[in-house]
This record gives sequence, C-alpha cells and structure tokens, in this order.
Amino acid sequence: MLNEQDAINVIRFRLSARRFQHSLDVARVARDMARHYGVDSDKAYLTGILHDYAKGIPGSELLAIAEANQLLEEEIEREVPDLLHAPVGAFLVNKELGLHDEEIMQAIRYHTLGAIGMTELDKIIYLADMIEPGRDYPGMQRLSCLAFRELDEAMLFGIESTIKYCLDAKRILHPRSIEVWNYFLKTVKEVSC
Repeated sequence: MLNEQDAINVIRFRLSARRFQHSLDVARVARDMARHYGVDSDKAYLTGILHDYAKGIPGSELLAIAEANQLLEEEIEREVPDLLHAPVGAFLVNKELGLHDEEIMQAIRYHTLGAIGMTELDKIIYLADMIEPGRDYPGMQRLSCLAFRELDEAMLFGIESTIKYCLDAKRILHPRSIEVWNYFLKTVKEVSC
C-alpha cells in the first residue's frame, strides 16, 4: 500500500502550491476526526492527502476520462465537469498509483457531492474538506463544532451550506446534492425522535 510520504510526494508535484497545502490540511483534520470517532486515522490521513488527486485536470480532460471509463452519472456533469474531479480522482488513484483500497476510493469518490449510505470515513473526508483551516465562509465555525460532535448532523449542515452557496451564486445543483440532503435530513430527524 502507498505510504503517507509517497502520497505527499506525488501530490506535491501534481497540485498547485495552494491546493497541495489544502490537501495537507484536509489530511490533518481527517486524522483528528478519525481519532475522535475511532476510525483508522492513518487511512483517513492518506485519503485526505489524495482526495483532490484530479483537481488540477482541465474540465475537458476530466470529462473525457469520465466518458471513457463510464464514470458519468448525470448529464449535469457534462455542463460542470469540475464535479467529476472526485470520481475521476478515485479512478486515477487506483489506476496510476495502484492503490486498491475500496474504502479510500469510495471516500475520494464521495468527497464532493456526498452519497446515500456514506461510511464514517466518507463523512470524515467530506467534512474535513469543508473545515480545514484554509477555508473561510459563513457557518464554518458551526460546521467545525458539529463535525466533532455528530457526523450526520454535520453532514446535514455541510450539505445545506453547499446548497445555499450554489443557490446564492446561481450555480447548477447536482441532483445527488438534493438526494443526499433529503437522506441526512431524514436520518437526523429519526435520531432526534
């Protein structure tokens, strides 16, 4: 299996300096969250390092890779190909780095849009990506607190923040964002009843 230092070296040369720092910060937050929740912290750190593996790839290339490897789920991904950096990243980490850990691949695949039935590792990477120290947006402090208190509540708030951002910026919403919002809304309501 790829070790942390090898992953850091790969990412350092693959991403911009800003995106590289983001990946290091996501990895550190993911490790802290994993320790808090009793999840494999080394796996969380490695996933955090690798989560944006395909982030620097131009949209047209992301789309071509996704089409060639049956990674497209919705037509909207043709219009907003940057959404494909997560599934394409998981595919490329597997293919180019030979990392075959399905838990890591799934967490990378789901870190942008989330999914129904996410594992704790999936949620940790999704949330760590949103609360790493380089981020600054309304509600981030609350999300940070929730992320270390209750994962499903944090997911609900994180998805809500993303949807609000897209609405305010008049950006297209991916259908999965709505599905995942509904799923976590129902999950959190069931837990609180």
